[in-house]
Amino acid sequence: MQSVDSIGFGVDENGFFGDFGGMFVPEMLYPNIDELRRRYLSIMESADFRSEYSMLLKDYVGRPSPLFLSDNLSRRFGHQIFLKREDLNHTGSHKINNAIGQALIAKRLGRTRIVAETGAGQHGVATATVCALLGIECTIFMGAVDVERQRPNVERIKMLGAKVVAVQSGSKTLKDATNEAMRHWIAHPDDTHYLIGSAVGPHPFPDLVARLQRVIGEEVRHQLSEAIGSELPDAVIACVGGGSNAIGAFGAFLDEPAVRLFGVEAAGDGVDSGRTAATIAKGTPGVLHGSRTFVMQDEDGQIEEAHSISAGLDYPGIGPQHAFLHTKGRVEYLNVTDEEAMKAGLELSRMDGIIPAIETAHAIAALDRLPIPPESTVVVCLSGRGDKDLGTYLEYIERTEVGNV
Repeated sequence: MQSVDSIGFGVDENGFFGDFGGMFVPEMLYPNIDELRRRYLSIMESADFRSEYSMLLKDYVGRPSPLFLSDNLSRRFGHQIFLKREDLNHTGSHKINNAIGQALIAKRLGRTRIVAETGAGQHGVATATVCALLGIECTIFMGAVDVERQRPNVERIKMLGAKVVAVQSGSKTLKDATNEAMRHWIAHPDDTHYLIGSAVGPHPFPDLVARLQRVIGEEVRHQLSEAIGSELPDAVIACVGGGSNAIGAFGAFLDEPAVRLFGVEAAGDGVDSGRTAATIAKGTPGVLHGSRTFVMQDEDGQIEEAHSISAGLDYPGIGPQHAFLHTKGRVEYLNVTDEEAMKAGLELSRMDGIIPAIETAHAIAALDRLPIPPESTVVVCLSGRGDKDLGTYLEYIERTEVGNV
């Protein structure tokens, strides 16, 4: 778990990435956060943690995940396109990398209960899975809207022995689930760890999650070296909501200026439609869930509701490291509409036999607009599989292919 601090894109001693980040939390939660802040690096760098974490990634998760050269996508877009198959991890996405690491840290901090938020349900499933493995009590907060549109994952979470709390406040999506999970943590600071699923929240969570997800990019470097004789692609692209799969894929390349990095946000019905989750495109600096970052907010600083057909990208903010990388110009952020993502997800399914999560489909949809020379080597972080989204896909097929299904 090599640090990225030395190259100028990492977190400082106060928890900031440039002007973004920090630890803006209620006073009664500060001791819990501060203990994690003081101890997470020493725990992660200890020999026993590294040994257990590496063993579980290999033998339980199934890492390294494959790096697949898609001949079909390569012919279609005129590049050499590799898919980093995080969808083949145990539980079906990149979320398990972070869930295992944080659960191991929680045990070393003496915590006996874990709470988590989830939107698409993948983080909820990953957290419930790890808690079952380690014998930790688990509660998952999920917006009521997401409970309905991600029903298969809700049932998986329950089957794994975790409790699901359907959040009825606000837009009943990821933001509101995060709010309720943080409130629960405030009420149970002594025995509970909040296992944040993305690279968001107060310090040290953005840095902690980035370190745990960095395995994605590190594996890509090694796998590319074997595949093409070079560790460095021309471009890496990943979808971005809070931004954990993207920061994991980007992390090993941040200090390689020859590698262009692209994050793809959810434009929803369109960036200017009033129904979007494209925070970089529409947001302004503000504080959300304990950190300063780009936030979708009105002139009075009130959080605006985000919209995306993908539950995992339906968030009115972005991780503070992404905000910093945007202002520094190190990562280029694009956006894709619901319709474009659905079309791309269906095309990949029929082109390569890989049904991607709708979140991931946003990255696939942006392949035709990358400002890079022809025949470039491109790595797509295929962050999750689309089993959970079959209902939404089938509705899309029925709507667009009536009489042809």
